[in-house]
This record gives sequence, C-alpha cells and structure tokens, in this order.
Amino acid sequence: MPPKSSPKKRPRKALSGPLAPDRISAILKALDESYPSAVCALTHISPWELLVATILSAQCTDARVNMVTPELFRRYPTPHAMSKATLPAIEKIIRTTGFFHNKAKSIQGAAKAVVERFGGLVPETLAELITIPGAARKTANVVLGVSFAKAEGVVVDTHVFRIARRLSLAKTETAEKVEQELIQILPQDRWIAFSHQLIHHGRQVCDARKPKCDCCSLEQLCRSKDKTWHS
Repeated sequence: MPPKSSPKKRPRKALSGPLAPDRISAILKALDESYPSAVCALTHISPWELLVATILSAQCTDARVNMVTPELFRRYPTPHAMSKATLPAIEKIIRTTGFFHNKAKSIQGAAKAVVERFGGLVPETLAELITIPGAARKTANVVLGVSFAKAEGVVVDTHVFRIARRLSLAKTETAEKVEQELIQILPQDRWIAFSHQLIHHGRQVCDARKPKCDCCSLEQLCRSKDKTWHS
C-alpha cells in the first residue's frame, strides 16, 4: 500500500504577502486605534453643501474650502438659489480655491441638474450622482458615504492613492484603478471609514515628501522604499 502523501503546505507568500488577510486586518486595526473618530473634514450641513464642497476641494485643501463655503452658502443656500446665480458672482466667492472658472461652471451646472432632474434633492445612487456636472466617481463616493452612509465605492484622493501604494495594497497608476484594487481586498463595511482614516493619516503622518515613519502606527507593516525610518 503506497504511503499517504503529506498535506500540501500553503506557500509562504500566501501567509505573509502584502494582501494577506492577517496583514490587512492588522492595518485596519492600527487605523482604528489611531483614528477612531475620523470623519470628513469638509464643513457642511446637507448633502447639497457636501456636494458643492467636494467639487471645490479638487486641487485645493479642505481648510481653504471651509473658508470659502460659509459665504457661498449664505448667498446661495439651496440648489435653486445657486442655479440662479451668475458665474461671475460664484467665481468671486470661490476664487481662492483655484480653477475657479471651471468650478463655478460645475457648481452652477450641478445646481441646475439637482433642481431640474432630481426635484431639488441630491440623489442617493452612484449612477445618478455621476451624471451631475462636477460629480465624478470620487465626489459621488464622498457624498454617498458621508451623507447617506452608503458604501458603493472607496474614496481615492491623493492621500489614499499614495498610502495605498506605499502599503502595497494597490499597484496601479490611476485613482480609478486603485479604487478597484481596494474594493477587492477591503470588507465593504470598512470602505467609508478606511478612506477617512487614510486621509487623516496622510495629512498628519504619511507626508508625500517626508513621511514621519518614526511615529507611524503602520510602520512595522510598511515596506515602502521611501521610508524615512525603520524599527
């Protein structure tokens, strides 16, 4: 009778590779411990205000957007009011956010779309949101996650894009493709919080030029080539 063959061992890479479930769980745990209350940094009181603020945040800091939106929403508090505003009037208020000509057109166009096609209410589905001027997939994901607690995707801004690649959770070269990689490896109930936590981590610790690796809660899980410190 031939000897029984021993069970095959799982390859070491499956246990310790960058996408190993245990490693991903450890990353999520470290983020929870470091940023237990991470929320969207854009000041808003309604889905409409968040939509506008997110459009303005392109190539601009949230802090700058938060300086501009109080006056913008004081002058034009609803989609209907914004749809009636002139482009020069909007541009004057949002000028310091950069690219203000295009942003003003997007905001005015978004207001008209919300009023004319959605009865004055920001829609609650990704398919509808991405038809609104200025609301590409990232913006739609922000509004869905923050205002409606719907995880239809992962918000990939510059911080999430950079850190996901540094942690070897993604390898591709565009935000859209990185989002698809993250969707495949993260539990869906973590998609919203994960983005907020990585954005806070990018602002406070994982700087683009000189990451503060000596005080990073993810340092032992990170093998990035541009680390500034190793434990």
